[in-house]
Amino acid sequence: QVQLVESGGGSVQAGGSLKLSCAVSGYTDSHHYHCMGWFRQAPGKQREGVATLAKRGSYIFYSAYATSVKGRFTISQDNTDNTMYLQMNNLKPDDTGTYFCAVEGVSLTREQCANLDPADFGYWGQGTQVTVTS
Repeated sequence: QVQLVESGGGSVQAGGSLKLSCAVSGYTDSHHYHCMGWFRQAPGKQREGVATLAKRGSYIFYSAYATSVKGRFTISQDNTDNTMYLQMNNLKPDDTGTYFCAVEGVSLTREQCANLDPADFGYWGQGTQVTVTS
């Protein structure tokens, strides 16, 4: 059974930084690459993609970012402990929301993975709150 647990959220002032972690368990690596990512949901808004990466073992084939976070956020993973990270710098009040990590349910194509569409992901964590104050 796949389980994802996020941590690292908190409250920061605009311009500050946070690093989110996602511990993944129960997911079997295989010959193919896997798509994993971070998503967020602000109050009253739909869940949106933040960043995704395609990996096989410790090798990351590529990563994709939402336009709003490009250059400020970095997605990474540590294959030794099956943890995915999201380094968030220069945070803005619009970055406020609940952040979720997710893993594909069925294998996604490269284009699907880069689309950052929450509907394509089958396994989700419970989320961690990020609040950015001005």
